[in-house]
Amino acid sequence: MHSLTLDSSTLDAAVAAVHDDAWTVACLCAAWCGTCATYRATFESLAARHPDKHFIWIDIEDQAHLVGDLDVDNFPTLLLQRGDTVAFFGTMVPDGGVADRLVQAQAEIAPTELARLAQSSEERRMWQRDCNLRVLLGGAG
Repeated sequence: MHSLTLDSSTLDAAVAAVHDDAWTVACLCAAWCGTCATYRATFESLAARHPDKHFIWIDIEDQAHLVGDLDVDNFPTLLLQRGDTVAFFGTMVPDGGVADRLVQAQAEIAPTELARLAQSSEERRMWQRDCNLRVLLGGAG
């Protein structure tokens, strides 16, 4: 496995991962979701292609006590974050190529531009306020 599955036994490792300046790619899913079950292999393959980034698999229902009440509309939902800046939060088609292009495109954005984009719309400001894994996991202990 190239990704970390978030649960109470891996919380410390997840907190450590999001507290450095590297990219974190989180997949927010649910155990009952058939699409999520099949997407897991795709997510692992994505993690293998990007060993310089942290990949975290989060069951938002089983781990709600750790990540709070993230507003997930559909599955799979990806959250991309660098340091304290949420770069993307949204539902993805379950296609590894699309996810790979998204991760690559976000990683190419300079930190100053990423910070500017984070404040460029109400939706992105909401991501910073409500979806920041560093904040959510920091308050989970």
